[in-house]
Amino acid sequence: MSVVLFFVLNSSYHSVLSQVPRGRCSEECLPGFRKSVREGYHPCCYNCAPCSEGEISNHSDSKSCKKCPENEWPNKAKNICIDKVNEYLSYEEDILVLFFSITSVTFATTSLFTLGLFFWFQSTPIVRANNRNLSFILLFSLILSFLSVFLFLGHPVDITCMLQQVTFGVPFTIAVSSILAKTIMVFIAFKATRPGSSCRKWVGIKLPNTVMLFCSSIQVMNCILWLSLSPPFQEYDMDSYPGKIIIQCNEGSVIGFYSMLGYMGFLAAVSFFLAFMVRTLPDSFNEAKYISFSMLVFCSVWIAMIPAYLSTRGKYMVAVEIFAILTSSAGILLCMFSPKLYILLFKPELNTQKTMLGKRML
Repeated sequence: MSVVLFFVLNSSYHSVLSQVPRGRCSEECLPGFRKSVREGYHPCCYNCAPCSEGEISNHSDSKSCKKCPENEWPNKAKNICIDKVNEYLSYEEDILVLFFSITSVTFATTSLFTLGLFFWFQSTPIVRANNRNLSFILLFSLILSFLSVFLFLGHPVDITCMLQQVTFGVPFTIAVSSILAKTIMVFIAFKATRPGSSCRKWVGIKLPNTVMLFCSSIQVMNCILWLSLSPPFQEYDMDSYPGKIIIQCNEGSVIGFYSMLGYMGFLAAVSFFLAFMVRTLPDSFNEAKYISFSMLVFCSVWIAMIPAYLSTRGKYMVAVEIFAILTSSAGILLCMFSPKLYILLFKPELNTQKTMLGKRML
């Protein structure tokens, strides 16, 4: 009995000696925390401070925390590093992508239907009025503008970053240039009706076609220069939002990007000004009123877009630009062509030369 008691006491004694002494004034710091020395106290007495943002500690009583790699982030307990979440307009996860896709296809199909209808009725007065070729070009460029939205969706890569702004900017400029050419034609026709006007020599299809080609070529050269000197590229933004990697397109040259937008805005403003001046012409096929409304919608959308674009980041910044593209394109389509579509489909009796001449005389 005494032998057994001796071994029990001896083992307990060695067990006590093998344990590291611990101060009673501090509790054990769990993983995710680090020791923080109390000033004026014994080193055994310390506080447990949580690891800073982006840092972890994976064992108890850590003296310091270690920073996670650039592409990783701490979990909630701050004891292990996990992969950051990639953020972009994903086809699998974002309901916005579905909305933008359906809207884009719907308006592109509507534009294609309108183009087919105009081609079918190309010999009628309402289609021939104000240069039908410009109407065809305008509708085709609107189709391209609607479809350019798909380059903004999904995982960005260098090639889509380079194409998305150009495939939006050039067709949109062609559309606005076509509207400007139509506006100039209406303006000159109004001036040419005055006795002895020198504007009569400019009446015809050559001037509007030249205006459209010249204005569009300036934007094409601007985009070529932009892509040659400082093109857009894929960018990983790891610092803007904790725990996220924002995969986005960097515009490259900010001057090139805003020159493209500014030039389109300039063309739209000129079109609106000229159309507003001749909006009250007594002509049943005068497009000046429709041009005024379409350019007012265009300018309003893009003026409102710029501060919203600058104040957002990541996929929401892309969503703002897509919304502006769809809204302004839809505004042009509806304002410019819905009155003509109404006559073609529901009031064919108004689509005659006699009706047009009769209303011009009112």
